[in-house]
Amino acid sequence: MSDGSPGSRIRPIGADPATLRVGNASGFYGDRFDALREMLTGGPLDVLTGDYLAELTMLILGRDRLKDPARGYAKTFLRQLEDGLGLAAERGVRIVTNAGGLNPAGLADAVRELADKVGVPVRVAHVAGDDLLARGGWGEGVLTANAYLGGGGIAACLRAGADVVVTGRVTDAALVSGAAQAHFGWRPQDLDQLAGAVVAGHVLECGTQATGGNYSFFGAHDLLRPGFPLSEISADGSAVITKHPGTGGAVTTGTVTAQLLYETAGARYAGPDVTARLDTVRIAQDGPDRVRIDGVRGEAPPPTLKTGLTRLGGWRNEVTFVLTGLDVPAKAELVRAQMDAAFDAAGRRPAEVRWTLARTDREDAGVQEEASALLRLVVRDADQDAVGRVVSGAAIELALASYPGFHVTAPPGKGTPYGVFEAVAVDAAEVPHTAVLPDGTRTGIQPAPESRQLERLADPPLPEPLDAAAALPTRRAPLGLVAGARSGDKGGSANVGVWARTEAVWRWLAHELTVERFRQLLPETAELPVDRHVLPNLRALNFVVDGLLGEGVAAQARFDPQAKAVGEWLRARHMDIPEVLL
Repeated sequence: MSDGSPGSRIRPIGADPATLRVGNASGFYGDRFDALREMLTGGPLDVLTGDYLAELTMLILGRDRLKDPARGYAKTFLRQLEDGLGLAAERGVRIVTNAGGLNPAGLADAVRELADKVGVPVRVAHVAGDDLLARGGWGEGVLTANAYLGGGGIAACLRAGADVVVTGRVTDAALVSGAAQAHFGWRPQDLDQLAGAVVAGHVLECGTQATGGNYSFFGAHDLLRPGFPLSEISADGSAVITKHPGTGGAVTTGTVTAQLLYETAGARYAGPDVTARLDTVRIAQDGPDRVRIDGVRGEAPPPTLKTGLTRLGGWRNEVTFVLTGLDVPAKAELVRAQMDAAFDAAGRRPAEVRWTLARTDREDAGVQEEASALLRLVVRDADQDAVGRVVSGAAIELALASYPGFHVTAPPGKGTPYGVFEAVAVDAAEVPHTAVLPDGTRTGIQPAPESRQLERLADPPLPEPLDAAAALPTRRAPLGLVAGARSGDKGGSANVGVWARTEAVWRWLAHELTVERFRQLLPETAELPVDRHVLPNLRALNFVVDGLLGEGVAAQARFDPQAKAVGEWLRARHMDIPEVLL
């Protein structure tokens, strides 16, 4: 048996030493339940991964753990294993998942109990050490404090013969890169290979987003039931992204580019094992539903690990007033004044009161809903009483005493708790990354032997303008006719990746979509820090907007709290686009 140390070699995980086939069956806690069975029965695999964790999920699991210390893991995974465990054993597929959440040891024990119940003998291991809550010093009200671990613990468990590996908070890509480390025997200094596997893992981590889900040009593909992705990883770190034959969706350079840009920032994509250089990524179509990724370069990782803290931030309540027909601004002004007067009369104004008016109404509408605008009131306070009856009661009491046609989308309630996410850096040497092997042996995983402070790369030279000699005729049209986009959240920041479908569009986009133009197109970002990163190999620009999401998704600071649709908003905005591109 291997000692589990990085670089130690035992027999490869899969049947083919030259290639590792890794699939994904979950992109979030609540993803398609049947995906695990579909991936196990749809074609050959060596390893099947499942990503169940997100910033909001950690808060949810933290509240579960408050109610019962034995909880704190994704229970859905256990239900999926009831028949999946036998299927995996029959096919020789190893399972690696972060469904352990805040209690990987508890989930590992539950998997063993399930294995006994269904009569499938499996070797179960887990990865520990990410949970730093007990260490203290995080401030008041912190529910969870978890470092993002790398793939070393996963690799050690697989090298020791584990059939199922359960982790807590590891980086999403580590589920794939850890399996690749175990299969190929990569050492910590094999940075290019590790970086290639991290990029492949990043493409797989969000499930069907790599096969056409949430894709800007979705009309080109069958998305009724897209298949989940898999990656064929080679010993040099290159990979082919594909899916099982006959499944829906599509794997194209476009779908892969979209996922590569998702929830990233600059050219340096930092992780615990390696910093992958996204500016070196090369992608090419390698056949139907096959996209090759190669050329990825790696650098030493930062000396610190990202650690996510979640806490209850207070209480919030929400009321959405429907304003129909004529005089929408005047109706909105009236109800705001009436609610302000109610707060004053009660002597209790919530600490934060935020109004937004969405002009969803149309003139001379033939459908009542299309004649209506939405006025949204969101209040927050540390005290539940300050957002409860004082808000809901005041709103309902206006029912017969306010603007004509008064109604709300749903009855307001007593208020609900909201969460706050914060990322801090912890010295990697202070985090007790531990692999708990199938026989119970605990193996410490050392941090990367070399590190490098994370610094922003200078942007590369821009391509030649589309036509430097003369102005081209333009037409006012939506940006989305020529460019795709994918957006997402990282704490309180949002990223918006925009890519060109052709070289000609890229030569125009790189010069036209500046930070200033981005702010003009998306006025919500006008007063916020915006950083633009240029990725020529992907013909892409990645914009990072700090503070757009307030204190993170759990705080629900805006209408689209995870910035999922900001990219589509940008694509819907009109620009003067050269006619030759249209």
